[in-house]
Amino acid sequence: MKKLRVFLCLASLFLFSSCEVMKQLPGYGAVTEEEAGQGIKQALSQGLAKAVNTLNVTDGFFKNELYKVLLPEEARRIENTMRTLGLGNLIDQAVLAINRGAEDAVGYAKPIFVDAITSMTLSDALGIVRGGDTSATHYFRNKTTNQLHAAFYPVIKSSLDKVSATRYYDDLINRYNDFPTTIRTINPDLSAHVTGRATNALFDMIAREEKNIRENPLARTTELLKKVFGSVL
Repeated sequence: MKKLRVFLCLASLFLFSSCEVMKQLPGYGAVTEEEAGQGIKQALSQGLAKAVNTLNVTDGFFKNELYKVLLPEEARRIENTMRTLGLGNLIDQAVLAINRGAEDAVGYAKPIFVDAITSMTLSDALGIVRGGDTSATHYFRNKTTNQLHAAFYPVIKSSLDKVSATRYYDDLINRYNDFPTTIRTINPDLSAHVTGRATNALFDMIAREEKNIRENPLARTTELLKKVFGSVL
């Protein structure tokens, strides 16, 4: 019944655009359109901050079972062969360096993601304020992934170069390609691979925090989050 009342109130917002207050539920103050939009952005920003703080540390990726970055799929398919050919140590060095690059890069990702969050329009935010437990993150991902990849790619590449991940990886691939037994050489784009994995990790952690904010009152760390999500849920 509460969800139905919320839906009807939101529907009335769009039918009567002159109405300043979006809805009024027993026990909560009125939530305006602007507050609802800012609440969504604040939830995404809080999720991003938590994601960056978790991943932008030593072993944030490397010792994280969910987000550890492995070799690109094309290279992973022949990993056993490479280890048989005596390249096991080089593989391990490359994987460690790749994860160090991802850990370094996500620290530089924050302003890129913040810009994307703040550029969300009011109508964008209002369209998702009443959605499911990760609807804001899902919308954000669909709306910005291509632009974020384009912006994040050079950051990732720079970080991989800084920790010598590119050198280890290129050495690994070149050593494999030079073996007489190699029939089909490989050369996957390491920076694109890590960009995709790191971006997905950030989105996933933002989604987890959004869900937490929606479900757990203690996760609403500002008055605005308490007001918006306390009224909607």
